[in-house]
Amino acid sequence: MSGFLLVPLLAGALLGAADRPWGSVTPCAGSARSSCQGAAIVEVATPALSSVWKFSRTQGAKDESFAAITKTADTTQSDPDFAGLIVRCAPKGKIDVLVALIRPFPPRSHPKVTIAASNGGTLTFDASMAAAGAAVLLPDEVSAFAAGKWQTTPSLSVVVRESDSEIKGMVALNGLREAYHSLLANCSQ
Repeated sequence: MSGFLLVPLLAGALLGAADRPWGSVTPCAGSARSSCQGAAIVEVATPALSSVWKFSRTQGAKDESFAAITKTADTTQSDPDFAGLIVRCAPKGKIDVLVALIRPFPPRSHPKVTIAASNGGTLTFDASMAAAGAAVLLPDEVSAFAAGKWQTTPSLSVVVRESDSEIKGMVALNGLREAYHSLLANCSQ
């Protein structure tokens, strides 16, 4: 089977057009759609790095509510087990920064987390686990980055290492300044 025939057939199957007669298949000349008559054209969108920070509020055990902002990972540059970044209100006026994972680590583990800012600077931290091992709680000093330097940083590259396991991810930080200030306004509520 020629490569020129395989691509339209696969595209047609994905688009639900596999039952349509294709006729003869010839390579598309140029970039004009009219030169590709009979072939399914699949447009691939570029990754949405402009996704927004999501605000959430969860109810605690003692009539407490906790506010948080989250940003999902850039899936084109992240491992499947890397979910994103969480910035949340913590007790006593603190702000916590967590790395969200799909595949949890053991709850008592202490992974090493390396964070590299796209505009320069790399730091490594000893972290602890939260949320039954599905979130990595970064040390208190990291909240200062979320309150300051990260608000002008385009993206972060994150590597979480525990024993012989490593999970890598990329998170775009656009919109962090506004989301962070909104979070602060909702922390004491």
